[in-house]
Amino acid sequence: MTDLKAEFLGVYSVLKSDLLKDPDFEFTDDSRQWVEKMLDYNVPGGKLNRGLSVIDSLSLLNDGKELSVDEIFKASALGWCIEWLQAYFLVLDDIMDGSHTRRGQPCWYKLDKVGMIAINDGILLRNHITRILKKYFRPEPYYVDLLDLFNEVEFQTASGQMIDLITTLAGEKDLSKYSLSIHRRIVQYKTAYYSFYLPVACALLMAGENLDNHVDVKKILIDMGIYFQVQDDYLDCFADPEVLGKIGTDIQDFKCSWLVVKALELCNEEQKKILFENYGKDDAACIAKIKALYNDLKLEEVFLEYEKTSYEKLTSSIAAHPSKAVQAVLLSFLGKIYKRQK
Repeated sequence: MTDLKAEFLGVYSVLKSDLLKDPDFEFTDDSRQWVEKMLDYNVPGGKLNRGLSVIDSLSLLNDGKELSVDEIFKASALGWCIEWLQAYFLVLDDIMDGSHTRRGQPCWYKLDKVGMIAINDGILLRNHITRILKKYFRPEPYYVDLLDLFNEVEFQTASGQMIDLITTLAGEKDLSKYSLSIHRRIVQYKTAYYSFYLPVACALLMAGENLDNHVDVKKILIDMGIYFQVQDDYLDCFADPEVLGKIGTDIQDFKCSWLVVKALELCNEEQKKILFENYGKDDAACIAKIKALYNDLKLEEVFLEYEKTSYEKLTSSIAAHPSKAVQAVLLSFLGKIYKRQK
């Protein structure tokens, strides 16, 4: 795995170098340095799970045969396109949310001399994806399908972000807008498509598959993405911050979290009053009241039951898939997230 990650990072350097000498733009020294700094700051800093899973998935679809050097490079390039997409979303997301830190360092727009230039940097990050696809995939029979796929997933993610933003309007803290179906829609579009479906869809296209024949795979991966986000919401409140690597802030941030949606579903009138009065307030006493209410409603047990049911549903859907190779891809994804602690 360490070797794979090192090799994957090596491909990042190649792609960055390509972009910094793109023939369709005449760089000055200043502009080249700016783009290089912007890329290094925003693209390779995360866990890289989405990108690496393109290579994993293609290996499993290859029925155990070793991938060629060219296949590994191309799968890595597609993996990096997903990481570029993620960087584009996060750079702009942080501005919209007024966030201060990302991955343990100040958000890009918070840096001196960056500010709102970050909006244009976000646009550049998105455009880099099509530059990479054109350079390495234009001769491939699935080139148009790749372009369609990235365009479709970007549209779905931006639409999910829109539902999230208009549901959680600052200054209009209205818990009555929150429901399980709204939570599901936000998560499905904002997270599940690009984090779960996109890496596998890239691998399927490379393996010569037609995505129209894999609607069932998409459905399973979207359900997996929703389960993943519910875990995230649960861990934000119940996990040990030492293990999680951060202190959860969903309560004070008025997030449309699975926990608050379940609480609204399960609480009586008196408990609902506590929720409405304390949720979304950056005050230690208010946060403590919400956590106490979550404990009274036994949300930890409710989550564990949800996790068990989700896991059983997912494993039986996977087992019903006719292709053993596709089953292996889906089980590999599920294995990475089931019962995770962070």
